Amino acid sequence: MVIIVGRLIGIDYGDARTGIAVSDPTGLLAVAVVTIHEKNIDILVKEIADTIEKYETDEFVVGYPKDMMGNPGPRAVKTERFAKKLQRETNIPVVLFDERYSTQTALQYLNATDTRGKKRKNILDTVSAAIILQDYMDMKKNLK
Repeated sequence: MVIIVGRLIGIDYGDARTGIAVSDPTGLLAVAVVTIHEKNIDILVKEIADTIEKYETDEFVVGYPKDMMGNPGPRAVKTERFAKKLQRETNIPVVLFDERYSTQTALQYLNATDTRGKKRKNILDTVSAAIILQDYMDMKKNLK
């Protein structure tokens, strides 16, 4: 049985680059979409809204930086501010989801696919966003 849901959007928020991923219509797989190069939070939120306009989005999943003990990390306040602004501007719910190890997992994936140099830097955040989103969807599936 295939269940069609609104797509989820995964976001790996960063100071200079923000990765965007989207779920497939069934909510089973996360797909890396784009990296947005923008430092201004207002412009970034608008670009995200423009980028995801074609998807019927039910929810944003934003990577939430935690330290190894599970406590909010140094970037947590910036990420919370970003998430609140994104929800306010798009009127779509935002979930903050533990992103520990997402960058390391993305780096392992890029190593395995022999992705190097400038291309690697340009897609790292997008791959991280896909990992964050996939982890979130897997967690939700396992809770059922």
